[in-house]
Amino acid sequence: MPHPLVLDSVTLDLSSQAGVVHILRGVDFSVHSGETVAVIGPSGSGKSSLIAVAAGLEKPSSGRVTLFDRDLGTLSEDGRARLCRGRVGLVFQNFHLLPNMTARENVAAPMELAGRANAMAEAEEWLERVGLGARKTHYPHQLSGGEQQRVALARALVVRPDLLFADEPTGNLDAENGVRVADLMFDLVRETGAAMVLVTHDDRLSLRADRTLRMLDGRMSAVSSGVAG
Repeated sequence: MPHPLVLDSVTLDLSSQAGVVHILRGVDFSVHSGETVAVIGPSGSGKSSLIAVAAGLEKPSSGRVTLFDRDLGTLSEDGRARLCRGRVGLVFQNFHLLPNMTARENVAAPMELAGRANAMAEAEEWLERVGLGARKTHYPHQLSGGEQQRVALARALVVRPDLLFADEPTGNLDAENGVRVADLMFDLVRETGAAMVLVTHDDRLSLRADRTLRMLDGRMSAVSSGVAG
């Protein structure tokens, strides 16, 4: 599967009180297996919407999104969820941890949804890998921002996805924790062989990607070949 993700002429239009807002305007985009792609651009340029459409969380207004050789437009919401389960990982700026679950339970959750055995044991192993083995029974409110993001990263990668989407994963972290999470993310993505689409404002992150693309007013253009970190 040379391209786990392909977008062909994708648009996204949303209604507002002022009329129709054109969020994505004919985006063509593909990702190779194992490739890391950074998407940069100003706030409001369509970066997060690109992630939402590519991950099957939002239906495009027109165009086609092909994920793992399946046209998402032909699938129901349940069908999209089944396709993504165990194959797509998501990391967001705001962590999105379940507040009533411990760190271990949060990491184990996607394993259990995918019907994998030994979910709790695997969750503990991954928490060790992100330096949080001693915090496995802590709830999100008992963890710092950097620790919560490392739990979120472990949760996204525990199923060894083919494709990871990371939307401003260091945006809510201080510089030290941002570097630590970035190092872990790139190291673990390369180890697992996952492709990654990374939305970021951080030049230090975008320069580590294999390729960098820019979003502006809902359109995408190439920037440069990345500098591996």
